[in-house]
Amino acid sequence: MLSVKLNRNHLLYPLCSLVVIVADPLTQVIAIQPFLPASSSEAAQTRPGDRVRQTVLENGLTVLTKPVHTAPVVTVQVWYNIGSRDEHPGHNGIAHQLEHMLFQGTATRPIQYGSLLEALGGEFNAFTGYDQTAYHNTVERNALEAVLILEADRMKNALIDPELLEKEKGVVISELQGDENNPHYRLNRAVMEAAFPGHPYGLPIGGTKADVETFTVEQVRSYYDRNYRPDNAVLIVVGDFDSESTLKIIRETFGVISNPAEPPTRLSSRAIENTFPPPERPGGQTVVLRGPGTVPFIQIVYPLPDINHPDIPALSVLDYILDNGGRSSRIYRDIVDAGLGSSAGSLSAHLSAGGWLELWASPVPEGDLDAIDRAFENLIAKLQANLVSPEELNRATTQIRASSILENRDITSQAMQLGLDSTTAGNYRYTETYLDRIDAVTAEDVRRVARTYLKPEYRTAGRFEPVEVPAGETVTGKNVELTTAHSHTAGHIRTGHPTEPDTIARYLPPVEPPAAHAATPPESFTLPNGLRVLLLPDDHTPGVSIRGLIRAGEEFDPPGKEGLATLTAENLMSGTRRRDGRSLARSLENRGATLEFSTPPEGVSISGVALAQDWPVVLEILADLLQNPTFPKDWLDLTGRQQVSELLEDKHDPAYVAQRALQQRLYPKEHPLHRYPTESSLKSIRRADLERFHRAHYRPDATALAVVGDFDPETMRSQIRRLFENWRAGSPPAGRALPPVSPPEKFVWVKKEIPGLVESVTAMGYPSIDRRDPRYHAALVLNQILGGSTLSSRLGLELRDRLGLTYGVYSWFDAGLRWGSFTIQMQTAPENARQAIDTTLSLLKDLRERGVTAEEVQTAKRSLVGSDRVALGDPDILAGVILWNEVYGFPPSELNDFHHKIEAVTPAEVNRVARELLHPDRIVVVTTQPRVMLGL
Repeated sequence: MLSVKLNRNHLLYPLCSLVVIVADPLTQVIAIQPFLPASSSEAAQTRPGDRVRQTVLENGLTVLTKPVHTAPVVTVQVWYNIGSRDEHPGHNGIAHQLEHMLFQGTATRPIQYGSLLEALGGEFNAFTGYDQTAYHNTVERNALEAVLILEADRMKNALIDPELLEKEKGVVISELQGDENNPHYRLNRAVMEAAFPGHPYGLPIGGTKADVETFTVEQVRSYYDRNYRPDNAVLIVVGDFDSESTLKIIRETFGVISNPAEPPTRLSSRAIENTFPPPERPGGQTVVLRGPGTVPFIQIVYPLPDINHPDIPALSVLDYILDNGGRSSRIYRDIVDAGLGSSAGSLSAHLSAGGWLELWASPVPEGDLDAIDRAFENLIAKLQANLVSPEELNRATTQIRASSILENRDITSQAMQLGLDSTTAGNYRYTETYLDRIDAVTAEDVRRVARTYLKPEYRTAGRFEPVEVPAGETVTGKNVELTTAHSHTAGHIRTGHPTEPDTIARYLPPVEPPAAHAATPPESFTLPNGLRVLLLPDDHTPGVSIRGLIRAGEEFDPPGKEGLATLTAENLMSGTRRRDGRSLARSLENRGATLEFSTPPEGVSISGVALAQDWPVVLEILADLLQNPTFPKDWLDLTGRQQVSELLEDKHDPAYVAQRALQQRLYPKEHPLHRYPTESSLKSIRRADLERFHRAHYRPDATALAVVGDFDPETMRSQIRRLFENWRAGSPPAGRALPPVSPPEKFVWVKKEIPGLVESVTAMGYPSIDRRDPRYHAALVLNQILGGSTLSSRLGLELRDRLGLTYGVYSWFDAGLRWGSFTIQMQTAPENARQAIDTTLSLLKDLRERGVTAEEVQTAKRSLVGSDRVALGDPDILAGVILWNEVYGFPPSELNDFHHKIEAVTPAEVNRVARELLHPDRIVVVTTQPRVMLGL
């Protein structure tokens, strides 16, 4: 699982109905950063709440509107002041259960809401947090009124009946059981319960299986009636719209909804005590969790006051000094750089009824949790004894401000910040005063809050101590026809069919066709050395996004040294002939800029983000790293240990295990997609290997760069030429022919046993088309119908909505430069895995033989085009799309041509592609399951 550094008021919403968002490995907290102005030229003059208009309707609904005319899209979000903080044991998880029920339709629209929202195009989702439940939809501007009508309908008329509740309880339990697969989650639950006994923040947001199983339809309906109401909600509209006409629609849709006589749960319940001060425990307390696993880890929690406490800005600065996400932070220096931990970090959470500072770390292989614990104690003691340096203080405040700007450049995130501030802090302009107070934090403030809040007697620590149990594997169905392997169940499966088009049309509010809109294509040029560059200036964004790809990925790993491409990329930041790694890190982190490298199979991915005035520094560092790395041995040793730790942890990640086993069944040993790093291959890699790999594969003629944001094009062109024109490379490396691959001859089911697993994960698939295949766009439409959405696709409607077997099921065509695959993935209870697999295969067969309808194709095309246009409003995503179009060899016009190609797809093409690309009888299925499984 990925981790991210979370900013100041990490207003938490970890449980989502539809997708998993990047989360912290211990608490699964999601961060939304404060937003600053949409144009760098305005950044010093305007404030986050400017251009926001607050209107309170007669029924008490708070409406926040913010016109942003940078793209023809708009986001509509409804935030309710109800979350898990309003629950108690035995009742825990009801807000999250209700969130799921709100997708089951209404009395006036008794249809899966995902089907309606999908028909509008764009992106939709929902989440439950400690302090709120929210529903958000980002669509093209022509669908604004329709979304408002739909959200008003489910505020008042949600359909909650016994049959739907029982089915959706199964989905929620699948979600909760999936979390239980992760020992980080299990330890976090125990630590939070110990740190906050009797407090709702000590309860899991999603509840427990025991509580969910006991919910009655009367309880859930009563909770809905009391809390889903205008005077307990905030409606937020941000994007390309007219304020007056939109407010008129809002009054006509939401303004007519009345409030019940009984007050909302939060107002009628007793006041919740703040998490600080906690009960003092001499020496603190320690929770120890033992179970199957390979990597130990530690988590430490200190309770903090609520978000409106005056010490919150100083606590945020302290958090960033401990861990700013980079190499200059104290935790990285004293734990990771010191060779004690393979990963470590901190985060601070600030909520309406309190919060906490959390520290976490995993040791290096054969490492010592006691040593890490002592290091954390020493870190805290130093903060309490000594003033932080002016450089540290300035770096932390700069990073908080920069991340506030850079991570909220799209309209969805801007609206999210308004919702978080409104429902958690009680003031939609909270971020403005918060940032002002950040600038006023002193070194003495940091020392004072360290002394006040980080006392040993307030500390709760948790340790996970793994007990390694051998895994296992069984294979069934090998060389067996599908009809034989599944004859005992296949005849009894009733595969679901899409919602009838006339049903969707009957319940969908009228929508005008979207206005014609063409994105501005990038400028492209190539340096004499072969470096390809694409530039798209945009002064509506306050920063610059740099994306790049070098053909130096895992496909070039020599046999026996798998992981070499990854280690080479990860060691680029370790230093150059001009600067060592620490000075490079400080140059970026002092400006709040980031520069990262990763290794997808077909290349090294470059990702850089900076404020508009700082892009020359990032570009200069990037040029230096690519041309002059030194690969010091101490850094290689450190990253090698980190990679080994990740491999050990991956052994207990059911999704990773399933996907790896699937690829190694589908591709021959000499294929890049078969080969994964191992502990022995990583340990065999030396500094000389990195130097040779860099000389051979880091080449300008194998590199493409895309830059999007607020810059002067002529200045950018000049800088790129100056920095990269002297980059030279020798003869290109010999090309590597790929072995031929094709779908397997027969059905194969592989069962991988993982000790301690609670929920099974199944991955199935086979090799398929690459990105330049002429069938690609029709395949995208086909996939959108089949499994593009877990709520509205055929797979989702059948496995999740009708049968309640899974929290999430998705399918996708992963089409690359020289290879591609088709994959379906789902999570289920272990005892439901076979039924889910059989149902999926029968549905694939049905789709292949009977095809799709014209209405399904039209809806899928509208969804794909709408979602793509919405996504292109995010500068980071836009830069990535521009880059990959270049990598695939498409002209700059592909930015708009993609939509035209999708819109040109016909039902006949989709049905032909279904016959050619769907192979339910020639598929490999891999299911991860608990170590002991009987009856399969």
